[in-house]
Amino acid sequence: AAKLAALHVDSFAVRVGDANFAMASPASTSWPALEAVDAKVADDFVPSPFAKRRATARRAGSTFCYDFVGLLACAAKGAEGGFPGSLKADELVWADDAKTALTPAPGTPPGTNKVGMVAWHMTLKSAEYPAGRELVVIANDVTFQSGSFGVPEDDVYKAASEYARARGIPRIYVACNSGARIGLVEELKPKFKVKWNNAANPGQGFEYVYLDRADYEALEPGTVLGSFKGDDFVLSAIVGTTHGIGVENLRGSGTIAGETSRAYQDGFTLSYVTGRSVGIGAYLVRLGQRTIQMSVGPLILTGYAALNKLLGREVYTSQDQLGGPQVMHPNGVSHMTVDNDVEGVKEILKWLSFVPATKFDQPAALAISDPVDRDVAFLPTKAPYDPRHMLAGCDGPSGFVSGFFDAGSFTEYLAGWGKSVVVGRGRLGGIAMGAIAVETRLSEQRVPADPADPASNEAILAQPGQVWFPDSAYKTAQAIRDFSGENLPIVIFANWRGFSGGTRDMYGEILKFGAMIVDALVDCTAPVSVYIPPNGELRGGAWVVVDPTINADAMEMYADEQSRGGILEPPGICEVKFRAADQLKAMHRLDPTLLKLSQDKDGNADAIKAREDALAPTYMQVAHEFADLHDRAGRMKAKGVIRDVLSWPKCRTYLYWRTKRRLAEDALKARFKAAAGDELSKAEVAAAVADLAGAAHGDDKAFLAWAESAPAKAAVAAKLDAVKLAAVTGAVAKLLAGLPADARAKALANLPAPQ
Repeated sequence: AAKLAALHVDSFAVRVGDANFAMASPASTSWPALEAVDAKVADDFVPSPFAKRRATARRAGSTFCYDFVGLLACAAKGAEGGFPGSLKADELVWADDAKTALTPAPGTPPGTNKVGMVAWHMTLKSAEYPAGRELVVIANDVTFQSGSFGVPEDDVYKAASEYARARGIPRIYVACNSGARIGLVEELKPKFKVKWNNAANPGQGFEYVYLDRADYEALEPGTVLGSFKGDDFVLSAIVGTTHGIGVENLRGSGTIAGETSRAYQDGFTLSYVTGRSVGIGAYLVRLGQRTIQMSVGPLILTGYAALNKLLGREVYTSQDQLGGPQVMHPNGVSHMTVDNDVEGVKEILKWLSFVPATKFDQPAALAISDPVDRDVAFLPTKAPYDPRHMLAGCDGPSGFVSGFFDAGSFTEYLAGWGKSVVVGRGRLGGIAMGAIAVETRLSEQRVPADPADPASNEAILAQPGQVWFPDSAYKTAQAIRDFSGENLPIVIFANWRGFSGGTRDMYGEILKFGAMIVDALVDCTAPVSVYIPPNGELRGGAWVVVDPTINADAMEMYADEQSRGGILEPPGICEVKFRAADQLKAMHRLDPTLLKLSQDKDGNADAIKAREDALAPTYMQVAHEFADLHDRAGRMKAKGVIRDVLSWPKCRTYLYWRTKRRLAEDALKARFKAAAGDELSKAEVAAAVADLAGAAHGDDKAFLAWAESAPAKAAVAAKLDAVKLAAVTGAVAKLLAGLPADARAKALANLPAPQ
């Protein structure tokens, strides 16, 4: 089925023997379905009723919107991991004539939509959620008025998005459209007249456009605005009777733009761009942030032909020049690109596998397939290396060299943008996590030439490793926000020497994007682990923007035994705090030869100078080593700026148990917060949990064992009841305290009896 969909096959027939046929007759979107039919039925075969609409979608470079249901179902059945997934989809239709809300309508025949926007409430069974998870899919129907956005389409989109937000479930948008719908009042085209300045010579211009009295009086009131001049009704504005041909569509576009922005802030949003997406369609994709783009799915604000007219010459030859993957992937709008819709829906489901069932939940953990207690075999070196190998592992001379995450679980996103940073999602002992790592090799940023400017040339900007540049700083902040919106625990392998602060990058807003990293971390609620890897270093402003005190409730920092952290690198600090004069003092204090020669400084001046010159390179190294000793993990731990010192081979085990414990503790704290409301502070909630756990609170494995035990569950339930009672009592007492005595007595007397 997937191969047929990739080829856009609508129907086919195969002769088997003399009389029987195997026929694909896709009368619905659960296609292609093979049916054995006899020759008579085959002769009477009628193509799918969707054949024309599928052909229209293909011409737009996409797939008929209803067929995405079938593609998703096929992808769910063939998902990785061997789980026999399934998909159930109910189209969302208006619950009443007032069109105030959508409701699932099981059994709605596909293709009966009356507007160019369709939405489904789907239930997906997968390895992560065998009992099923809910999601909403919204899709443009490109076969209906080219997929344009009119008021009816905006209403469906907004209602479907609100439906998803109200339930806290993921919202997927399949984009293939032509932007805001445009139109004119067609019934006036054969009726309007022109008052020429000189009827014999129209080239002299006209005075006004008008309707004669009979035509005006035949119109419904309010169709046009203006005034009579004799028998001429001079038009000042055309309103029309059809809603959805002009500025009202722009208002609707603004409405759904705001809704999409709220949806990203309020839950999980993901857009898949198939075919073109124009104007408001492109903005909806960007406002939803997370984006998968098909290779022939340009994201554009206006068509290339319109731009050519504006420029007065043929500059652009295709939409891809403006917003194809070669533009949108390197600039960070598209997180991932695919070659066709089959790959697209597979990537949608893969992304969903990392996302919790609702915004209120933590991501589902899979059964452990890669032992958490194994060592991390790949060792980050002082020489440049590929950070993807550190995260996912790689093939080595003697076989697979394991990385930090479970084998085969890591997927990189935003690979084309900000290449000095690598971001992606993976699993640690089955726990879904977001990851940020640092490229240690030299990378390049390519800025294409502008076809509209003949003097422009492609620019290739070199970006050294271990440095934040404007694009990679923005990418880091964007990734943190995306992970946080998915409730994913985050691990940051912090190996930055600092920010690029040259004139070009300062002009390129490096300061702004670096600050955005802090903003993103402040909003995190899931655990964030910052880990300086072996042979890595974290210095200056780079340390500042990931320091755990930015968000002490969520962040913890660790350093490897072989890592470094400080303000300046040893050569830099020695230029300020251990200069040549200090090095000479060390020579004269430590070198026996100089000590002896110094007994007669005047007589041995030349010998002393020669000895100092000979020792200078060595003592420069000594000075660097002395400074480097201030940057070691031991000092970081002694100063309390990190939580612990880790050993790289065992970091996977340590961070697995630590992350699992933090997730369990966060879930417990959330229950206390829900019971107490504003009556308990974060510190009081933490203290209550620590008091319940007792001695187990100080050990991750012990805490998890305690939390899963029957006595702990009973103790927690009893404590929650007490907390809720105290919270309600306190809230009522505060309300009553604000009333006069007589009113307080009346309020108590009027309380309803418990049910």
